[in-house]
Amino acid sequence: MDKSMLGDLDGLPEEDKLRMAAMVDQLQIRDSLRMYNSLVERCFTDCVDTFRRKTLDKQEESCVRRCAEKFLKHSMRVGMRFAELNQGVATPD
Repeated sequence: MDKSMLGDLDGLPEEDKLRMAAMVDQLQIRDSLRMYNSLVERCFTDCVDTFRRKTLDKQEESCVRRCAEKFLKHSMRVGMRFAELNQGVATPD
C-alpha cells in the first residue's frame, strides 16, 4: 500500500495505523477482483457465442483482446480523471 495514503493518520497509535493499512489493502484487492470479474463477464458475454471448441477461434480471440483493451483503457482513464478531480479538492488543515 502507498504510505502517502495514511499521511493523515499521524495521530493514531501504530497498531491502529497497521489495522487501517490492512483494511485499505483488502479494499484494494476486492476492487481489483471486482474489476477483473467485470472484465471477464463482459468480454465473455460479448465475444463468445458458442462452445464449438475447447479454445477460442480467431474471431472470438480478437474480440476478447479488443474488449479487454477497451475496458482497461477506460478504467485507466476513469482512474486518471478521478485523481485529477481529487487533486482539485481543497483539504482543510
